[in-house]
Formats: sequence, C-alpha cells, structure tokens
Amino acid sequence: MIYIVTMVGNLGLIILIGLNSHLHIPMYYFLFNLSFIDLCYSSVFTPKMLMNFVSKDNIISYVGCMTQLFFFLFFVISECYMLTSMAYDRYVAICNPLLYKVTMSHQVCSLLTVAAYMMGFAGASAHTGCMLRLTFCNVNIINHYLCDILPLLQLSCISTYISEIVVLIVMGINITVPSFTILISYVFILTNIFHIKTAQGRSKAFSTCSFHIIALCLFLGSAAFMYLKYSSSGSMDLGKISSVFYTNVIPMLNPLIYSLWNKDIKVTLQKTLLKIQSRNMFSLEVIM
Repeated sequence: MIYIVTMVGNLGLIILIGLNSHLHIPMYYFLFNLSFIDLCYSSVFTPKMLMNFVSKDNIISYVGCMTQLFFFLFFVISECYMLTSMAYDRYVAICNPLLYKVTMSHQVCSLLTVAAYMMGFAGASAHTGCMLRLTFCNVNIINHYLCDILPLLQLSCISTYISEIVVLIVMGINITVPSFTILISYVFILTNIFHIKTAQGRSKAFSTCSFHIIALCLFLGSAAFMYLKYSSSGSMDLGKISSVFYTNVIPMLNPLIYSLWNKDIKVTLQKTLLKIQSRNMFSLEVIM
C-alpha cells in the first residue's frame, strides 16, 4: 500500500509539473527531480521485497545485491544534494529576489542537477567498489531487507578496515556538505525573513520554504537516526525499523507534503482534475 501511494504521488507530481508550463520554474524543476529520485530509489528494493513476501524465497544473487546497493546509494546521495539545491534556490528567491531569474537561470539549474547526480554516482561507486573487494563467508544471510553497507560489512571474512575508512570519508562528505550548506542557507533565509517589515510579507516568505524544511528534517533526521543507531548500539533490528521509515515512508510523504503545503501545486491539481472531469462529461454527451 505504501509503495502504491509512493508511486502514484511521485508520478503524479512529475506529470503535473511536466504538463503545466507555468510550473517550469527552478523551484518546481528541482521538485520534479526530487520526485523522480524518490520514485526510483523506492523502486530499487521494494518490488524485490514484495516478491520475497509472496514467494517466501528471500534469495538475492551476488550481482543483484551489488546492483541494488549501487542504485540505492546513487539515488539516496543524489537526493541529499538535490535537497541542497532546493535550499539554495529558496535562499536566492528570498534573499536576492531581484536577481533570482539571473542567478537561477536554466543553465545554473541544469548544472546543479547534474552535479547532484554526479555526486550520487561518485559516492555509490566508492561504496560499491569497497563491497566488491570483500570476501564473504559461508554464512551469507543478510540481516536486513535490502543490501546495505553495514549489513554487508558484517558478512566479510577479511579485514574491513579500509572499507570502513572509505565509508566514513564518503558518508562524512555526503552528510556534512549538504547539511552545512542547507543550514547556512536557512540561517540567511530566516535572518532575511525577520527583517521583513510586514507580517504578511514574513508569512508569505516563510510559507515558500516551510514545506522544504519539513522534508529536510524528515529525510536527514531519519537517515541520521538510522546510522547513529547502527553505530551506537550495534543492533541491526533497530536499524531495520528506522530504515523502514527512511526508505519507505519518506518517499511517500514528500509528494504529500509538497502538494498539501504548496498553493501553486494545489491550484494546478484542482484545475487539471476539473479539465479531466469536463472532458469525460463531454465524451459521455457525445456518445449519448
């Protein structure tokens, strides 16, 4: 059920933004890519997991496991940097509104998007490369519902010291850089909002980024909770529980958050539904 809602919500946002030209602006360009990433990374492991529930045959090949790991990390890391690009977009829109169209040009948006995917590719390649050099023991049961870094490290028969160092460096970069960039952006944004004289102006400025703050807190907060639980208690069961929220619930909530909190999305959705309804009524009248 969660996967169906995720698919419908994210695919609906992609179609809605793609078909409506007035939404072809930087904020919705990044939202389009965010929905695409959520759609993809929830599809990396969920279909396989559902198949395992039906067949009760929880087996994945070595190649399949490494492929799943690569694409899962690729989309997750890409989402970190896509959220960073969205924070920068909100910073420019609120702090430098007169230069917004110049600063957030089509070329700049494309460059930020390509950079997000390139960082995802680099991070996923580094992590997957570390896993490929490991030798796994005869006990090849992964204590997780997907092929993730830490459960795979526990199955290694050789030293994982180098792999752990690489994981620490790459994960540190991919968590620290987006987090600090987003934090600095919103410090400037909030400072600028508090300097707006009218209450209506402050409310309008805050509403443009409030839904993004919620999405950021859910995504980064749940991810941090998952990995901190792993490292502090060593309990894979707690890790699995927290990762369910991180990998399944967040992709489902993102389109709901952006559609419910965003006036433009709600108005466009209502107009699109009315157009579809009117076309269906016209078709029925012609048939009759």
